[in-house]
Amino acid sequence: MVTLTPIIIGGQPFTAVTVRLPKTTLLTVSNEIGYIMCGALDIGLLNNVLADRKIVAGRAVGVKTIDELLKAPLESVTVEAEQFGIRVGMTGTDALMRMQ
Repeated sequence: MVTLTPIIIGGQPFTAVTVRLPKTTLLTVSNEIGYIMCGALDIGLLNNVLADRKIVAGRAVGVKTIDELLKAPLESVTVEAEQFGIRVGMTGTDALMRMQ
């Protein structure tokens, strides 16, 4: 099952997506600038293979819900995300507020 939920963070609109798969759940929160995602996100791929796309993204691991994704510290971020001041260790919510 796929669930799409509009949410407001720091006065800005985002879309939360939950994809329930066998034995795992994919989680993302995004806007037109970038996104945060659960541990399924491969930051190395984004930074290296897809570097020309300049993707703004962060990854949190061990999360099972959108609420946990928003509260968890980011474990890794893309090079492009760093240009927005997004850093490893900041919460998902704090990272999203910088995507404006």
